[in-house]
Amino acid sequence: MNDLDHTDVRLLAALQKDAQLTSEQLGHMLHLSPSQIGRRRQRLEAAGFIEGYRAKLSPQQLGLAIQAFVSVEMATHAPDQVKTFTRILETRPEITSVWTLTGEADFLLRIYCADLGELNTLVHEVLLPHSAVARVHSQIVMDQLKTDGPLPV
Repeated sequence: MNDLDHTDVRLLAALQKDAQLTSEQLGHMLHLSPSQIGRRRQRLEAAGFIEGYRAKLSPQQLGLAIQAFVSVEMATHAPDQVKTFTRILETRPEITSVWTLTGEADFLLRIYCADLGELNTLVHEVLLPHSAVARVHSQIVMDQLKTDGPLPV
């Protein structure tokens, strides 16, 4: 964060909370003109501090009643096998996030499904049959106590 001044940090924090704030609203909050806000925002976007703007959708409203975290332990780390497996992860819309990990599990997947049957199908007909997969461990989310929050800026 060495290229950020105090105002940049405050601007980033405000945009994380509400990316729809106008330059006028942000200017009022940060005691800058709308044009200064616009220039700062463009600079932060160009420098890669702001990666994009997204709408946060409600999984429940979309009929996605099941959220699960699925850890995957690989049987092999052969590059061609891992590549075909990661291609599956990238193309499945139910898998919304993927992390590589240290420890027993090689991958951690965040999955949203309409019901348990859909999750079961994904695990048993897509993930487990892949020749590079040794083990899959699923954990179904009962409740989310803290939502995905803003980054600590």
